[in-house]
Amino acid sequence: MTWLRAFGEVVRSGLTIEETRLEPLLALRTAAGVAIVIGPALWLVSPAYAASAALGAYSAGGATFQRSWRPRKVVALGAGAGLALSTFVGYLAAGRLVTFLPLLAVWAFAAGMAWAVGSTAGIVAATTVGSMLVTITLPTSVGRALEHAGVIALGGVTQAVLILLFPIRRWGAHRDALADALAAVADYARRLRHDPTAPFDPEPLMTARDAAAVTPSQARTRPPVLHGPRGLAERIRPVVAALADPDVGAPAEGPGRDRARELLDAAADVLDAVARSIRRGTPAEVRPGSVDVLRVDEEHEVLEGPARQAAERLVELLGEALEVAGSGGARGRTPTLPGPAGAEFLVRPTMFRLVPVVVRAVRRELRRDSPVFRHAVRLAAVATLGYLIAARLPLGHGYWAPIASVMVMRPDFHRTYARAVARLAGTLAGVALATVMVRALGPDAHVFGALAVVSAGLSYMLNRTGYAYSQCFTAAYVVFLLGMGGQAWEQTVPERVVLTLLGGALAMLAYVVFPAWETPRLSGRLADWLAANGRYAAAVLRNYAEPTREHHADMRRALLESREARAAWQEAYDRARQEPVRPRGLTSREAQEAQEALKGFGRAAMLMESHVPRADSRVVPEAERFAEALEADTAQAAADVREHRNPDWGRVEEALHAWEGAAGDRSPVVRREAELQKQALEDLATAVSRTPLERDVGSAREEQRVRAAAAAEGGGSGAAHRSG
Repeated sequence: MTWLRAFGEVVRSGLTIEETRLEPLLALRTAAGVAIVIGPALWLVSPAYAASAALGAYSAGGATFQRSWRPRKVVALGAGAGLALSTFVGYLAAGRLVTFLPLLAVWAFAAGMAWAVGSTAGIVAATTVGSMLVTITLPTSVGRALEHAGVIALGGVTQAVLILLFPIRRWGAHRDALADALAAVADYARRLRHDPTAPFDPEPLMTARDAAAVTPSQARTRPPVLHGPRGLAERIRPVVAALADPDVGAPAEGPGRDRARELLDAAADVLDAVARSIRRGTPAEVRPGSVDVLRVDEEHEVLEGPARQAAERLVELLGEALEVAGSGGARGRTPTLPGPAGAEFLVRPTMFRLVPVVVRAVRRELRRDSPVFRHAVRLAAVATLGYLIAARLPLGHGYWAPIASVMVMRPDFHRTYARAVARLAGTLAGVALATVMVRALGPDAHVFGALAVVSAGLSYMLNRTGYAYSQCFTAAYVVFLLGMGGQAWEQTVPERVVLTLLGGALAMLAYVVFPAWETPRLSGRLADWLAANGRYAAAVLRNYAEPTREHHADMRRALLESREARAAWQEAYDRARQEPVRPRGLTSREAQEAQEALKGFGRAAMLMESHVPRADSRVVPEAERFAEALEADTAQAAADVREHRNPDWGRVEEALHAWEGAAGDRSPVVRREAELQKQALEDLATAVSRTPLERDVGSAREEQRVRAAAAAEGGGSGAAHRSG
């Protein structure tokens, strides 16, 4: 992608309205927290204290809108404590540049490294840098600095208390994650009716697994309905795929295919009903017609063999889903689950036990080629440079420039540039709106305080519709706070616009000077995914060779590792497609074809998983040899892909040939699925294998394509643009 085209995508993305569900009650509660701290501080103390209180309450409230599976009150308290600490420490070093600049650089670097823990930690840490830059201008002594820090922390405490007193949709995020996973499997079942080889995106299942991890205290209060359906969704997914597949399931045409379509449609209806039940907390309601379809008639059932086994297994699993949702044969009854002492749940560390986890995560990212480390370096450099430049300009409120940089910067190119554009557009609109109101209403601290609360509420309301739209009211909120403190609009408006533009420009320039492109890493990500898929497929095969509990646990672990590797590849691939960088190692066409081949390989392993035998079933000795060959060849092929060598599947071909020639083969379905895996591996080899001449031609063609796209954008030629 050329730079011009990348900028076009950036502008489009930054100003796009995201379709999402608004949460007015949450916005109202969080805005009330801002009002509770602004009002008394303005009435009893001074506008300066009111501004500090508003900063703490607003930032802590904004942190609770970030995705986190911990209780929101814990997030609010953590954000308030971080803001208070950064305020006080910043004031202690604010007397001279020689002390404050190193502190700012170290604090910004630490905030950047917080992305190693997750996006929520990274965003909350960035707000503490902004707090340090703003509030060091307010106190006049160490005692006053402590008071301001306490007032800021009080804002976080206020938000936490409101969350405790007025809970809105308790466990709502967890319910949504689980419901989304079930709805994703329902959508998958519907797509399989028309496309038996339709792909499935495991991201909703991965999100549901993250949401299912709870602390011991959370496990004691988690609703029983959130305990079981995730595992059911995991087990239903391969069953519907096996039922729809014409190679190992229902026939491609005829009554059997019609019956499979009916079952898939009914399964989608049931899963959607269970998803609605979990999301809303109401009993599931399923159409009677869907329930009738799910009755398997022993005498008149047209499905046979593996397809019939899949149909019976699907009906059994859907019955369990309805029971958990409080419907079906157990309407109105909530399933009784064992208490936390004996229950098996995914353990999430408590806040204190999270410290060593955070240390290990940060240590893993302390390397030059890590995107998180490079982001931390950029953040530290831009924050200090922006502060120095703004301090030398004949403008007040110079902290706006580094704040704008810190709040828009992300570890990847596209989001950084999109947020910079969105912040500038939102700031211009918000400042213009607030300026008109300030001029119309005149100087009145109490009126400005009320308008700040309203602006905060609207910012929270639009928080999930796009950064530009929430930033519009955030800018208005800041203008009203400054007006409340006695700042004239003639001073604040031009300063805010110019310094925001400066901060955004510095953030963009930093990514050009010290980037962290994903394009050169695509080969490594693809190799990781290939190796993880090979381990998963081998683990499934070993369950056929020796169906034990240990092998089943190994299969589950390998599946999770495969999903993580796929998610890492997908994230890198999506970012690389938006980067203005020439392909290195893998061209865009090769990456696309390799991705489709590995999806097919993973799908073949999933189909095999759907027929995994139970402990008392007969074994398939040929599966062990094929598993060893598959794991060895995929591990070697992963190394070959990293080094841009052509992969080879000699062991796999030899093991499959021996399987086909084995006397008394009792597993034709499993062998057919193994053949599907081999075909997918051959497709992968075709995608990434090139002779030296083909490599030269491919590079030339890719360069020609990039030049054609640039010419089309420059000359406005529609035909050239389409050919690029």
